[in-house]
Amino acid sequence: MNIADLPQDVSQPLSVFIEAATASLGDDLVSIALFGSAAEAKLRATSDVNVMLVLRRFEQSRIDALREALRLAHALIRLEAMFVLESELADAAEAFAVKFADIATRHRILAGRDLFEGLKPSRVALRNRIRQVLLNFILRTRERYALTSLREEQLAAVVADAAAPLRSAAEAILELEGKPAASPKEALERLARELGGERWRATLGNLSAARESGALAPGTAGKTVLELIDLAQRLRERAAAPAA
Repeated sequence: MNIADLPQDVSQPLSVFIEAATASLGDDLVSIALFGSAAEAKLRATSDVNVMLVLRRFEQSRIDALREALRLAHALIRLEAMFVLESELADAAEAFAVKFADIATRHRILAGRDLFEGLKPSRVALRNRIRQVLLNFILRTRERYALTSLREEQLAAVVADAAAPLRSAAEAILELEGKPAASPKEALERLARELGGERWRATLGNLSAARESGALAPGTAGKTVLELIDLAQRLRERAAAPAA
């Protein structure tokens, strides 16, 4: 387990959870992988800590024994845990292609074996999933704008939440095009420039600011949300023919 470079208020509860998972799940546990921004030690104020637990079986008594440790880690560090059976991994990679493409390139093994190196979805699945993720983002974000457009602090949270789907989708698009980026953030910035020059520069600056601090300058959140929806639409068009 290598989490020494994470902040102590994250690494300590995470270590406790990993110990509890190892003890509770026993030989049903195949692997625990940390993925997302925590795997790169780039956590921000709004970041979740994402882990995937790969199991041989999902056995009630062992999961129940882990419940309180999971609840505590969720409360302390916003731990989000995905439970996947080893026999489901290949199908899950196809069904959630964008997520698994990201995990394949950004993960740390916290316990057990590395099952993710080289576990990549098919190109067809990845292209279809990119478009699905972006459409889901567009529809969900329109609803959140309609519900919260009078409350700038709530809109800032909408902006911060946009970072993960948009950056992951951009990274996957460039991967399909054979032009991989150094990071999901760099991928989104590169594609935004290609699609609109400087049009989305301020928008992406606000995206980073909202993710880092959870707040934006007065009067900017609403416009930023709508610009991010427009950018997502352009990314979705690009994903339809990524080699173009």
